[in-house]
Amino acid sequence: MRFSQARARMRSSLIRELLKLAARPGVLSLAGGIPAPELFPMEALKAATRRALDRAGPAALQYSPTEGHPVVRRWVAERLGVDPDWVLVTSGSQQVLDLVARVVLDPGDPVVVESPTYMGGLLAMNPLAPRYRPVPADAQGLRPEELPGEAKLAYLLPNFQNPTGALLAAERRPAVVDWAREVDALVLEDDPYGHIHFDAPPPPPLFSHDRERVVYAGTFSKLVAPGLRIGYAVAAPPVLEALIQAKQAADLHTNILGQTILAELIEAGELAPLAEQVRGFYRRRRDRMVAALKRYLAEDVAFSVPGGGMFLWLRFPPGTDTRRLLEMALEEGVAFVPGEPFFAGEAYPSARLTFASVPEDAIEEGVRRLARAYRRYLEAT
Repeated sequence: MRFSQARARMRSSLIRELLKLAARPGVLSLAGGIPAPELFPMEALKAATRRALDRAGPAALQYSPTEGHPVVRRWVAERLGVDPDWVLVTSGSQQVLDLVARVVLDPGDPVVVESPTYMGGLLAMNPLAPRYRPVPADAQGLRPEELPGEAKLAYLLPNFQNPTGALLAAERRPAVVDWAREVDALVLEDDPYGHIHFDAPPPPPLFSHDRERVVYAGTFSKLVAPGLRIGYAVAAPPVLEALIQAKQAADLHTNILGQTILAELIEAGELAPLAEQVRGFYRRRRDRMVAALKRYLAEDVAFSVPGGGMFLWLRFPPGTDTRRLLEMALEEGVAFVPGEPFFAGEAYPSARLTFASVPEDAIEEGVRRLARAYRRYLEAT
């Protein structure tokens, strides 16, 4: 079979492969960044589904406008302070990454990414063969002074970043947008975790500093349920029109039954209470994992405490082979994600852990198993 050059640049997600390993009996998975199923509002969804079918009738099952359900678009628009015509409802926020890459990038275009960054963003852009320009980040997020002199696109996760959990400091955000203006770059602001804040809400988004220069990507996957596959892009009309045309070529429109169900939740005022529940739930799990890391691994690895999101990022001493460590961890009955796939450039020894989908009473045991595997690794090396 003769595939395209773009096909040759596609890769499977390591996380998806790890989830297969983690599904083995007896393995505690600290790997997959999936929401806790206990948070899915089952009763509210059942009631909303019935209302959606009763009120919308066959329209909830028919082809629908590419732009999306008006209630969903209006909710997003009010949150970002724009007209609903600036909103496109997508098949999850991952589709926003794919659409932006396809309408903006040509092979060889320079693309700024955080180092490390979300591997799903790299998977979306890799088929377009960009030239990545990784920018170092610290506990306050990306360092604006390290931004390069050229870029066509900057892919950034300012709020409780995946994988590090870092929050881009408020004072750095205007500097990032000023840089984008100077080099004439489009900014893709990916914000799946902004509503999962534990201490205080994040600063205003990059989008608020320049609505013409920034495309904002959001999702309902972490707030309601990922199976609905509903995300959204917010962008100025010229950019949004390009995204709409690309989406029409991809899937015509987003799942309208799911949108109609979500619209019922919105009109019933369900989303704000759900957000409060999500924050409290994940805060407790974060605290349990932080306490366990301090108890079992604090002398060996570095980590910071995230103010939101779903992840903790570990930095191991130089020379640590995290792939080998993963093999030993699986032997001990625990899985994690090695850090290497999150880097578009040079990587350092690291790992991503999630506290979101791990049963609260199993978090300490998972970290204890990881620590035991690390002790074995040190003895073997």
